[in-house]
This record gives sequence, structure tokens and C-alpha cells, in this order.
Amino acid sequence: MSKLLDPSIFKKLNLAVRYLSQQFHRHSNFGVKKNPSLELLKLRQIHSLLIVSGFSHHSSFLTRLLLHCLSLPTFPSAYAVSIFDQIRDANVFTYNALIRGFSSDPQNAIFVYIRMRQEGVLPNKHTYPLLLKSKSKVPLQIFAQAIKFGFGCDHFVRNSLVSALSNCGLIESARQVFNEMTRKDVVAYTALMDGYVRNARAFEALELFLEMRVLGVCVDEVAVVSALCAVGMLGCLWLGRWIHGFFVESGRVVRDFYVGSALIDMYSKGGCCDDALKVFRDMPHRNLVSWSALLAGYVQCKRFKDVLLLFQEMLVEKVKPNEATLASVLTACAQLGALDQGRWVDKYIVTRKLELNSVLGTALIDMYAKCGCINKAFCVFERIHAKDVYPWTALIFGLAINGDAMGSLNRFSQMVSGGVQPNEVTFTAVLSACSHGGLVNEGQHLFSSMGGVYGIKPTVDHYGCMVDLLGRAGRLQEAAKLIEDMPIEPSAGIWGALFGSCMIHKDYELGRIVGNHLIRLQPYHSGRYALLANLYSKCRNWEAAANMRKKMNEVGVEKTRGCSWIESNGALHEFVAFDKSHAASVTVYGILDNLTAQIQQLPFLLDPSLLEF
Repeated sequence: MSKLLDPSIFKKLNLAVRYLSQQFHRHSNFGVKKNPSLELLKLRQIHSLLIVSGFSHHSSFLTRLLLHCLSLPTFPSAYAVSIFDQIRDANVFTYNALIRGFSSDPQNAIFVYIRMRQEGVLPNKHTYPLLLKSKSKVPLQIFAQAIKFGFGCDHFVRNSLVSALSNCGLIESARQVFNEMTRKDVVAYTALMDGYVRNARAFEALELFLEMRVLGVCVDEVAVVSALCAVGMLGCLWLGRWIHGFFVESGRVVRDFYVGSALIDMYSKGGCCDDALKVFRDMPHRNLVSWSALLAGYVQCKRFKDVLLLFQEMLVEKVKPNEATLASVLTACAQLGALDQGRWVDKYIVTRKLELNSVLGTALIDMYAKCGCINKAFCVFERIHAKDVYPWTALIFGLAINGDAMGSLNRFSQMVSGGVQPNEVTFTAVLSACSHGGLVNEGQHLFSSMGGVYGIKPTVDHYGCMVDLLGRAGRLQEAAKLIEDMPIEPSAGIWGALFGSCMIHKDYELGRIVGNHLIRLQPYHSGRYALLANLYSKCRNWEAAANMRKKMNEVGVEKTRGCSWIESNGALHEFVAFDKSHAASVTVYGILDNLTAQIQQLPFLLDPSLLEF
């Protein structure tokens, strides 16, 4: 035993732990990707060496091991606590290290603080910022403790309190704390700006950002990211371009992953996908965050085919997608009907053993349902362990679009009886099911229960579903009365639903009134003119139909060409009306001409209105 405690061995162990420390810091600073299992194994090996060498209770070594636990990609909480329990006379530095480890586990962070106080260890100025950053739901109680020990006026404590209150939704309290601060630096401004963004109050966030400029507060990368998020929410593209040019292009802030991703998100929300792609291409380094932001942006801009092309490029560059990235890809597959590529993503999830969380599971259910594979959607639903409202809603909507209105209603009842509260989108899905299934009484009952039972205020979408439900059932006057009594301004979509019902049930007079109103609402929408011209043709009012086409030309409205996609052997093909650029166009048009010739020989009358306009 004396040999084991030899000073030379102690020195060697000290060097070994220092070397380990350097390796961890090198990995962190240069972005070397860590293997969590391998890194934890290294820690355990050093720990074993300490035990067999007789230094298992040496506080200095154990404290270093605890600090290395913090640098792992995933905090090994149980192992860290076991190390901590072996440290004799732990000081405030050691307690703060363990609290930092529980940064995403507020309950355990509080327990560590309570244990520290029970052991008689006094907190310092770093203890309370760490507790406040642990996403605790009791920030005011933590602040009361900070005041008790004389840290209530500490600058870092106050900044952390602003952030913690904002994260809890107590934005007015956060503003009050901010206003009472004698010294407001960029951290304080950024904490409150981020709080406003999180609470969907983007205008106040931008006011703070401009106030920083006026007062000469130094703007950093974090402040720019918060400002760009606010710009994206408001759609103030001109301001976003100014921030991009003044702060990023000029080099006033570093163009890191987060700034680049925020720019991509801002341009995408403003509908400028090409600008977002340029930002992405200009980034010196791209990681998963930037790829995910770009794919999500292209989904938002409805550039679904480009999403799949970019995803393939991402895989070629050896970037491994995560759950959020795959959810964007699945959304694109759903909109394009790209079943083969959607199946590939499903297989990738299973093979890589990725967690099928609510977001990814919902996207997968939606993809299978929109591709007509409702049984596969059911299988995915059963694979999700924690089913919140989103996968339920996707399944309810999937049943609706696949024609199973009663199945949709049954799943809604099952969801509610299971204690899952429906949201606005759930009601849109189930009302849509009632509309397509002709279930008028059930739809009216659900609509009336929205506010009375579930506390959900009906939106334009819900009124649209009800107008469509009544219209399809031939109850056109009731549908018109519902629009008239709406507490909100009816959208063009609602009027369009009523117009479609008028065409189905041949109420051409009401249809004429609604059609003209639609043209006043959307004077540059080619489809509105086309539908009203077709209505006049059905009434054999040829002069009015011709005038409608003439008016369309006078206004300068061009009819939007139809576009469709088809997937064949995993490849996606796009076809635009009257366009012959596709390699197989000659063959396709030849087959269509053949089919048209055969149809003309069949013994039935084709509705002439289908060929009009």
C-alpha cells in the first residue's frame, strides 16, 4: 500500500488527469465530435485508476472528474452524483459544478442547492445565476434566496432573473426587473429581447434592439440573432436586410452558425428562399443547425421539390439529419406525394434508432396519410410512446382526407376520453371530416362545443369548414347566414366554399353574387374569373361569360398554369401545363392524345363545362 501512495505515483496520476483535462478542452474548442460512450469510458478508466491507486477519496481528483462530466455531450447525472458523494467537505465551487450539470433539470438543481444549505455551505454570486438558468419554474423564490444572502443587486443575478422570468412567460415582471437595473449591458437587453420573441411580442423586441443602438450599447451575435427572429415574425424584410448588411456583412458581429441560421430563417419567413440559399452558400462553415434552418425555410416557402434535392446534397456531405430535419423532409414528401422517399426516411429512422417523438411521428403519419397509406399511418401512430395532441390530430386529419369520416370522429372521441385536450387544428381536422362525410348534426355539435366545452375561439378556418359542411348538404341559406353573422371578417376561402356549393346545387343567382364579391376581394386571382365565367356558361349567359373573359384581359390577369408531380422509381417528375421541356413530354402527350381519341368513341355525354375556359 505504501508503494501505491508513493509521491511519484501521485505525480503520475496528477499528470494523467491533467492530460485528460487538456483532451476535453481541445475537443470543445476545436469542435471535434465526441462519442459520448467513449468519453464516459475514459472517465471511468481514470476513476478506476484512482481507486486502485488509493486516491478514491482525493477531493482534487474527484472534483476534476466531476468537471469533466459537465463537458460530455450528455450529462451522466447518476455517475456525476456518485462522484460528488465521494468528495469529502465539498465546497461551493463543487456544488456549483453539480448545479451546472443539472442545467436542464430544475428539480434536481434545486435539490442540490437545498443539500448545500443543509451542509452549511454558503452560496456565492455564481450559485444563483446557475439556478436561474436551470429552467426553474420558481425564479422569484430563487431570487428571494439571492436577496437573503446579499446577491440581490448583483448584475449577473439580475440578468439571469430577466431571462428566467421571460422563459416562464412572466414577461411583464421581466420588464420591471430590467427597468430597475442601474446598469444595462448587452446581456440584459438580449435576455429581455429573447423573452419578447419567446412570448410572440416581436415588436417590443425590435424596439429594444433599436434602443440599444441609440444608447450605444454594444451589439453582439446573440442580440443580432434575437433581432432577426423578431424580424422574421413581423415580416419586416427591409429591416432584416439592414441588420444583415450593417452588422454581419460589415464584420461588426461574427458570422457563426447561429447568426447564419437566423438569417436563413428570416429570409425564408419573408418568402425570399433564394436569399436564404445565398446566405447558406456564403457561410464559411455549415452544421446541422444551418441545414435544418434551410430545409425548414424551403418548406415554409412551399419549395418542396427543392427540399428533397437539398436533403440529398446534405447526405452527400455526410451531415447526419436529426428529428427536426427529417420532419421537414417528410412534410415535403407529403405535399409531393413522394411515397418512396418518405418510406426511405421511415426506414432511416428505424435503422438509426432515432426517437420517434411527437414532431417526427406527426410528420410521418401525415406523409403516409396524404400518400393514401392510412394503415401505415396507424402503424406509425402505435409506435409513438408519448402521444400528445399533434399525432392524434394528424391521424384524425388523415382519416378525413381518406374518406373515413366516422373513423375520424371515433378517434377524436378516443383522444378526448384519454385526457388529451384538442387544439384549433384538431377541430379543423374533425370539422373537415364532417364536411366530407355529410355529417351536419355532428359538425354543428362539435362547432358549438369549441367555446363552451374546450374554451377554443373559432377561427376563419373553422367557419370555413362549417360553411363548406352546410353548403355541401344543400343548406345554402344557412351557410350564407353563418357568414353574415361571423364575428370576424370572412376570408376569400370562405366565400369560395360557398361559391363551390352554389355550383354543385345549381343556385346560380346566389353564385353570381358570391362570384362577383370574390373578384372584388381578389381582382388579380385568375381562378375567380374562370369560375364565374363557367357559371355564366352553365346559365347559357354567353354574353356575361365573354365579358368576364374580357374583363380579365383588361385587368391584366394571367391564368396560372397548372403544375403536378409524379414519383416513379423513387425519382420525382414535374409537369407544367403546355410545357414540353420534360424529356418524356413527347411520349406523355402521345399517350394523352390516344386516350382522348378513345374517350370520344365511348357512348356517354361529357359535361361541356369541363372543357370551358
